[in-house]
Amino acid sequence: MTTDSPDTAAPQAARRHSTDALKRPVKGHTSSDGASPQAWDWRSKFPSIADYGFLSDCEANALIAPSGAVEWMCVPRPDSASIFSALLDRGAGRFRLSPYGVRVPVARRYIPGTLILETTWQTSTGWLVVRDAMLMGPWHDVDKRSGTHRRTPTDNDAEHILLRTVKCVSGTVDLEVMCEPRPNYARNEPAWSYDNSGYSNVTARLGKHNPDISLTSDLRFGLEGRRAIARTRMTEGTTHFVAMSWGSQPAPKSWTDATAAMWRTEQYWRDWITQGKFPDHPWRIYLQRSALTLKGLTYSPTGALIAAATTSLPETPGGERNWDYRYSWIRDSTFALWGLYTLGLDREANDFFAFIHDVCRDNKQLQIMYGVGGEETLEEAELSHLSGYEGARPVRVGNGAYNQKQHDVWGAVLDSVYLHTRSREQLPESLWPILKRQVEEAAKHWHKPDRGIWEVRGEPQHFTSSKLMCWVAMDRGAKLARLYDEHDYAEQWQKIADEIKADILAKGVDERGVFTQRYGDPALDASLLLVPLLRFLPPDHESVRATVLAIADELTVDGLVLRYRIDETDDGLAGEEGTFTICSFWLVSALVEIGELERAKALCERLLSFASSLNLYAEEIDPTSGRHLGNFPQAFTHLALINAVMHVIRAEQGEHQNHYFGDLDES
Repeated sequence: MTTDSPDTAAPQAARRHSTDALKRPVKGHTSSDGASPQAWDWRSKFPSIADYGFLSDCEANALIAPSGAVEWMCVPRPDSASIFSALLDRGAGRFRLSPYGVRVPVARRYIPGTLILETTWQTSTGWLVVRDAMLMGPWHDVDKRSGTHRRTPTDNDAEHILLRTVKCVSGTVDLEVMCEPRPNYARNEPAWSYDNSGYSNVTARLGKHNPDISLTSDLRFGLEGRRAIARTRMTEGTTHFVAMSWGSQPAPKSWTDATAAMWRTEQYWRDWITQGKFPDHPWRIYLQRSALTLKGLTYSPTGALIAAATTSLPETPGGERNWDYRYSWIRDSTFALWGLYTLGLDREANDFFAFIHDVCRDNKQLQIMYGVGGEETLEEAELSHLSGYEGARPVRVGNGAYNQKQHDVWGAVLDSVYLHTRSREQLPESLWPILKRQVEEAAKHWHKPDRGIWEVRGEPQHFTSSKLMCWVAMDRGAKLARLYDEHDYAEQWQKIADEIKADILAKGVDERGVFTQRYGDPALDASLLLVPLLRFLPPDHESVRATVLAIADELTVDGLVLRYRIDETDDGLAGEEGTFTICSFWLVSALVEIGELERAKALCERLLSFASSLNLYAEEIDPTSGRHLGNFPQAFTHLALINAVMHVIRAEQGEHQNHYFGDLDES
């Protein structure tokens, strides 16, 4: 049994996800596949969110349903318009490869140490094994420089090819391939044509919003309207491949070419994961899968890390809490750098820091998020023609929060600069102007209300976590100024840091000594679990312990943590939401900090049991059913998992507990 197998002996209570097809009734809209309006359907037509497999070549990504269908894919970038959108509307395009008439495989797993998905199928007459990968190959921009890459070229690069190989290992099986792209979020139709006099090469012209795609195979395609279809009967030992390409690199022309390309990609991922430092522990597989997922969520040309691969997967079943997460949040920077540096993946950490450096330069006003190419305008729009996942509407593209005022952003940048600097024991001269600008912005705005870490769409408030992150900006700024021999700035900034701390302790703590969501209100907020992790106060401070235990006991559902109680917070939205998995992992880390190791370990084990069969996580978990909710896979969740697991492992081994984003104590 391989360690990445879905049959792993690690705790897997959440294997019940496969039963999510039989779920609560969802009141839906008329969809492209003919569902009646206002119908209540006891069996969902959509796979469970947690049942999707994730593929990436670090420039684009795809989600594959258990049925063997690619149901979400955006090219050429992760935030481009989608070409397959069945994830959000069953009639909005997919690319399926599976035995004819069979929709449920007997097993799925990642090839250990890779992002290659292997699916095993059984029919009444035989067995098939399918492997899916987005190909990686040698650097190919040799004669002409890339028009997209801003990071240092590596030995490998995306080939812009989705390769699907299939082998019949027993008996006889009828295979069907159906490719039905719907470009521009299913607003346009493809125009198919044959590329030569045979049947094995076809191209779909998708219009101006997406590049054309070509299918190359040893099968024969027929063109039926907006679909390209191939069928064949396979017997034991026979093999076939289908390659979908959208770039300049040539697709495999034969089974030999296809297996060689798959092997190169397998070696790429295994070589990459071998560079990391993973403890010899039963939870190692979760750390490795999280690291691979985070790598897959990066956009290698710029170093950006997107929050998730999808848009509009609902936080509330059938509700309106549906957001586009295919962008890079500055807030994620410190979490990303800590997680990557902790696992020894310094190159990815440095590339992401370089992306942060790019968006901060030229004395620009810092935003909370950017496009993967550093784009500043992310206008939000609704796609009313899509039914939404299980009827959850609206379906949104773009994110209107890009121009919100959120005061935690300066602290995130300064903590990132400090961590980057500590890893090199010097402050690069080019960073000083950026650092100085962000510290001054925090000093100017810390006393004003904002919309907080959760980007609420209600009225601005004096959120305690925002004040906390402004304190981080001033505190880290003072430390960095001392490293840069700017002692006057260090003294000035430290004085403001002390002023912010005093203000938080006076106004952000209730009569129980518990840190509260906002000034003058007793509501709890999971973001205050960061108080000990950011070293605002020592872990043994009575208010730290009181806050961690209050959140653990009062802001949880069946032991899992809510961001906040929606009846206590004006977030500008209706409906319920699930428990936020990142917050539950934060609680694990905070419990370790205050010495509650056994409680932390028990919670961590439970959270790991909720992983999907492929060890992936969405944004939220329904504590009653174990159902995953929100966009998928979620970078923030996997980053918090790395921190929590490493906190527990180090505590078990008796190691010194480093700060959440690296050791920030003065040495």
